Amino acid sequence: MNRAFDIGGPDVLTYAQMMHRYARIAGLRRRLIVPVPVLTPRLSGHWVGLVTPVPDSIARPLVESLRHEVVCGEHDVARWIPDPPEGLTGFDRAVTLALRRIKDADVATRWSSASLPGAPSDPLPTDPDWSGGSLYEDLRERTVAAPPEAVWRVVEGIGGENGWYSFPLAWALRGLLDRLAGGVGLRRGRRDPARLRVGDSLDFWRVEEIEPGKLLRLRAEMRLPGLAWLELSVTPDGDGRTRYRQRALFHPQGLAGHAYWWSVAPFHAVVFGGMARNITERARRTP
Repeated sequence: MNRAFDIGGPDVLTYAQMMHRYARIAGLRRRLIVPVPVLTPRLSGHWVGLVTPVPDSIARPLVESLRHEVVCGEHDVARWIPDPPEGLTGFDRAVTLALRRIKDADVATRWSSASLPGAPSDPLPTDPDWSGGSLYEDLRERTVAAPPEAVWRVVEGIGGENGWYSFPLAWALRGLLDRLAGGVGLRRGRRDPARLRVGDSLDFWRVEEIEPGKLLRLRAEMRLPGLAWLELSVTPDGDGRTRYRQRALFHPQGLAGHAYWWSVAPFHAVVFGGMARNITERARRTP
């Protein structure tokens, strides 16, 4: 015998009913669902990509599939595979188990190990471009007439009393706003004035990864509608010169995350551009 079988649970629900039941089980307020008379799958996919971290390449096929009913037309599989005991299946049970799995999962200390088995993870700074998800980037590169060791000393000494090498008022204002929002602000400083290690707090950042003499990656711990990193790297460029590379990355969460990035983007040239310029200039002047 060579045939296909329909296999499904006992519940037949619309997507709206599933959203309402999920919200009830998760302890959320009742969802407001507004029917839209005209909205093509392409436009809907773009909307999903805008307000969620799901990339358009995934959102569009998912939205396209919503037009098809997925209801079992037969239950012949029961002849060969018996149904599970009553009470072990059903939409509510599946959602409850999924939420419990997330709640009971171990909390990872680094983003590289933070995804649950079988679950999609958020974009990371090390992900390739084709991996999907929204990840905004501000990239600055400069070549400086100084040895890599001199540039690295400035990089590793960043933050705390040394400051962030650009527009101190902007950094102070960002720290104040973070404290007003319930965040840590700039008050934590740094553990050691010259050395950093993985896990160190650094103002409102935390050291996520460090390769001495090469790479420093900081993860933001300020209040943000998303995830943010600041990555500073140093590579030799020949003839005693050094290539300094600086990346600010932001993974938005929802529409607020996208709005936040574009609202602060006009200031990046001053803040991040000045930072790259002043770090390399400080390294050049250091004996």
